[in-house]
Amino acid sequence: MRKLVVLFLSLFITSVTLSQNSLEAKALLDEVSTKMSAYNNMFIGFSQTLSNEEAGIEEGDEPPIRGEINLKGEKYSLLYLGNRFIYDGKKLYVINNEEKEISTSEGDMNADDGFIYPSKLLSFYKEGYNFEMGKLKNVNGRKIQYVTLNPIDSDSDIVKVELGIDAKTKHIYKLIQTGSNGAKTSFTITSFKSNQPISDSFFKFDEQKYLNQNYTID
Repeated sequence: MRKLVVLFLSLFITSVTLSQNSLEAKALLDEVSTKMSAYNNMFIGFSQTLSNEEAGIEEGDEPPIRGEINLKGEKYSLLYLGNRFIYDGKKLYVINNEEKEISTSEGDMNADDGFIYPSKLLSFYKEGYNFEMGKLKNVNGRKIQYVTLNPIDSDSDIVKVELGIDAKTKHIYKLIQTGSNGAKTSFTITSFKSNQPISDSFFKFDEQKYLNQNYTID
């Protein structure tokens, strides 16, 4: 009987600890989202790297892919892989500069493809994940607190997401996404500015500008 009581207490304490850990992780994510969402606008420069141990691809084998995004509320202008993505709050314009083609669609980028887009950094965690506090790391003198997010859907293409948060500024520093194929995609924020002088017209698609450059608009 005594062994059963000890086992029960041990399981209970473990359950409470895990619950507190999850609540602490969720509270930190909410604090980050609230703080960064309060800015009138944000500029984020980032680098992306890919690794896959099973395929023999190590981080650093290829030069990082660099991009940048300006955000204001739901609106954004994203430069990624040489293409420009403009979302004006209603329509998304994907500008392929190499092919000189522009596609349009109603609504924002679709997150159902399993990819966490830079424009979703502040909100992606709010649905479909369980949380737990990860390691606190020292990165060039900065304390980075990691939070591990595990998808609730067992069939998700994403196995795990690790979000690194600057413990002092409560800004996102890094996101590491591990896929079911073993590939790890890492986004590191290399530059950050807030409350810049940006007009609403910055996020408007100038159709005539691209027609004058012989772009095809779908």
